Amino acid sequence: MKYRKKPVVIEAVKLEDNEQSIVNAIEFVYNVGMETNALGRTYEINKVKSDKGLIINTLEGNMLASFGDYIIKGVQGEFYPCKPDIFADTYEIVEE
Repeated sequence: MKYRKKPVVIEAVKLEDNEQSIVNAIEFVYNVGMETNALGRTYEINKVKSDKGLIINTLEGNMLASFGDYIIKGVQGEFYPCKPDIFADTYEIVEE
């Protein structure tokens, strides 16, 4: 038998090595606003930069979303990293 993957609309952000992208990714994954605590914001940004990516809790355990990766929110609210070439082969923009 052959199967086709059901079309599913997902949310995703691309993690890049700049402050705004890091903040967007942290807010996306952890559902927190980072505008209120400047010290905590600076700490988190510096941690992501020193780790060379954002550590996210996935269904398979903690994984590193490296700079350039997309972070995808799955259909059940789970998060996972995706390499840009795989993302481009799998997904297309439906709205911005």
